[in-house]
Amino acid sequence: MTTNGDGGNATLRDVTSVLADWPYPPPGGWTADDLDLLPSDGPNGELDFFKHVELVDGALIFRSPQKRFHERVLYGLRTVLNVQVPEKVVAVGQMDVKLGQRQRQRPCPDVSLVDSGAAEDDGRTYYLPEEICLVVEVVSPESEYRDREVKPQRYSAAGIPHFWRVENNDNRPVVYVYELDPATRTYAVTGIYHSRLAVEVPFPIEIDLDGLPR
Repeated sequence: MTTNGDGGNATLRDVTSVLADWPYPPPGGWTADDLDLLPSDGPNGELDFFKHVELVDGALIFRSPQKRFHERVLYGLRTVLNVQVPEKVVAVGQMDVKLGQRQRQRPCPDVSLVDSGAAEDDGRTYYLPEEICLVVEVVSPESEYRDREVKPQRYSAAGIPHFWRVENNDNRPVVYVYELDPATRTYAVTGIYHSRLAVEVPFPIEIDLDGLPR
């Protein structure tokens, strides 16, 4: 049994026995709680096989090695945000968020603005949508479709109010800023920022995109 911030207990299946049939998924697909039980190494002893994996639509998504652009933008945004945001939130990097009631969505945003109370719990492995006010995805070539199409739909349906998508334009970050329309549960683009980002929501934030900390 496990608890992780959502107020209830989840009965967890024996993932070890499920992995005996790898690469076939278990009946009904993988669930968000399964990720807490996956070993870091693969079913045949592959080192760190499950170390960087997220769950989208019941399918395990393996993240490819980061390029330097991805890593430096992630670090830079998280660093700048933690200087500017109010004390009630914290910018965290690459922490899962469990979405919906069907247990089929557990993506891992590159950066999230999380309620500071939730962020104080060092035992957490994921957060819930109501604990998050902003998610940021830095697009990589292998993640273009997920970051541009699939994940925004899942985040907006879960009610996360703000979403930023960061694109690589000749190794310079371009930030597409979206805000949730609560009536339709979809995101609307509110701005595209090249050299300098300035927004008023969820908090007043100004970022020199070309001068991000490295």
